[in-house]
Amino acid sequence: MEDGVDQHVARWASFWKDEPKFAPEVEGALVRMKHILRFIERGDAAAFAHNAEDFTLQDMKTLHVLMVQPWPTEATPAQLAEAANVTRAAMTSRLDRLEQAGLVTRSIDAADRRRVLVRPTPTGREMWNRYIFEGMARDQAALAALSLEELTQLNGLLRKVLHSLGE
Repeated sequence: MEDGVDQHVARWASFWKDEPKFAPEVEGALVRMKHILRFIERGDAAAFAHNAEDFTLQDMKTLHVLMVQPWPTEATPAQLAEAANVTRAAMTSRLDRLEQAGLVTRSIDAADRRRVLVRPTPTGREMWNRYIFEGMARDQAALAALSLEELTQLNGLLRKVLHSLGE
C-alpha cells in the first residue's frame, strides 16, 4: 500500500540515485512523522477556531503546562514560560487572558514576596479536562489504523530513537 510519501521518496531517490548519503527509509519515516503531527495540529487548530468560548489553542497550551507541570498545584510565570517554550513576556500576556477569563489566579508567594504563583481555578480545571479529552480523541483517531500491538511496537521504536538522541 503506497502513499504520497512513497512518491516523494521515489523522486528524491531518482534524483540522488548515485548518492549513498541519501537514506530513503529515514526520509520516509521522518516525512511520515511530520505529516502525522501536521494532521493532529490542524485538527487542534480547527477545534479551537470554532469553539463557543473565546478560548484559544494558546490558552489551552498555557493551561496545559500549568496542569501537568511537576509542581503540585502552582507554578511561577517563568516556570510556565520555560515549559511552554515561549518568552516571559508572551507568558505574561497569556496569563493575563486566562486570569481575565477566571481560569487561573496569580498571587504573591507568602514565603518569597518577589515570586508570583499561578494556580488553576476550578473553572480552569474543568476547561482543561474538557479540551484535553477532546484532544486525546483526535490523537487516538489519528493512530486508529494501528492495533494495540502495533502501537506498542511503534512506541518501543520511537523510545529507542529518543534515547539515542539523549532525550
